[in-house]
Amino acid sequence: MQAVVLTAGEGTRIRPLSAALPKPMLPVADRPLAAHTVDAAVDAGADEIVLVVGYEAETVRDYFGSAYRGVPVSYAVQTEQAGTAHAVDTARKHLDGPFAVLNGDNLYDPAAIDRLFDTCPAVCAVVVDDPRNYGVLSTDDGTVVDIVEKPTDPPTNLANAGAYAFPEAAQKWLEVPESDRGEHEITDVLASVVDRFAVTPVTLERWLDVGRPWELLEANEWKLAALERRIDGDVSDSAHLSGDIVVESGATVKPGAVIDGPVLIRSGATVGTNASVRGATLIGEGVSVGDGAEVENSVISRGTSIDHRSSVADSILGRNVTVGAGTSVENRRHDGADVEVTVKGEVISTGRRRFGVVAGDGAKTGIDTSLTPGVKLTSGATTRPGETVERDR
Repeated sequence: MQAVVLTAGEGTRIRPLSAALPKPMLPVADRPLAAHTVDAAVDAGADEIVLVVGYEAETVRDYFGSAYRGVPVSYAVQTEQAGTAHAVDTARKHLDGPFAVLNGDNLYDPAAIDRLFDTCPAVCAVVVDDPRNYGVLSTDDGTVVDIVEKPTDPPTNLANAGAYAFPEAAQKWLEVPESDRGEHEITDVLASVVDRFAVTPVTLERWLDVGRPWELLEANEWKLAALERRIDGDVSDSAHLSGDIVVESGATVKPGAVIDGPVLIRSGATVGTNASVRGATLIGEGVSVGDGAEVENSVISRGTSIDHRSSVADSILGRNVTVGAGTSVENRRHDGADVEVTVKGEVISTGRRRFGVVAGDGAKTGIDTSLTPGVKLTSGATTRPGETVERDR
């Protein structure tokens, strides 16, 4: 079966992290987010991967190339963001049989993707407490009989998880009219398949749609929890390591450092003397954690420098960020409420009591800067030494 993986979107809700990098290529543990989806498809038996690209397409092409894990990779270019059915329709010329459709910015339970491929035609579903913001599936005698988009009175609590295995005939139904949202929706294609075939619902044990910064943090927490201890880098005999930790070849952990897993320290990274790294933390390639610095439950992207005596918790730092010496990231509100973040001009709760900051590529903080919970620094933003930053910059 061919697998179409959608990677064309920019990811405006996850800015500034997507300012120069497509959302599906943001880091989740040891690979980009989309690579977890492609790996699930390959493990399920995909004989070709068709990647739909658009925003910053070369980044996707450079990573996956013409073959990935021995499976051929083709590319289809979506020149405008006109919906999921439109995205798949751009890949139609590559399709010659039954095909799966997966979102490159979702994490799926891999076992469910196996079942999805095996039971084609099928759709992945997840049980949710409040399905009103999803496409909702109705079933009868083990097959899907209807799908309703974001109903005010949901008929079930079975939400569409955006993973499909379609019969070859579905290629003829990819051209669908615009929805009320002005997009060409893949759920309209699913409805056509449901009308003509017995479509099996495949329930996911776990699923995550990564759309906002704190969901990228959650994605890393999920995947880092599966680490198996491996120490290939240069670790001082006086460093203290506990839990599931991976130190890749070429990484360095200096004397007195304390690493409490799950932690992944990638090649070329350095953890300084008496520094502390704990929680579910990704230390990306070439990252420098300075002497006495503290990093907890965070995603630190490649090339970033966290200078000495700084403290970063529950945060996501983009590429080549500089955290000045003595910078402090606060990760809890004084009133104990969930931390809020501004997304596309709207203040939204993260649903997390602990959440720090989001910094775009190349942001810099002056020494002894204090950053309050939920603050976002755009790419290239700077702070003054000793400044307290309470608003997005």
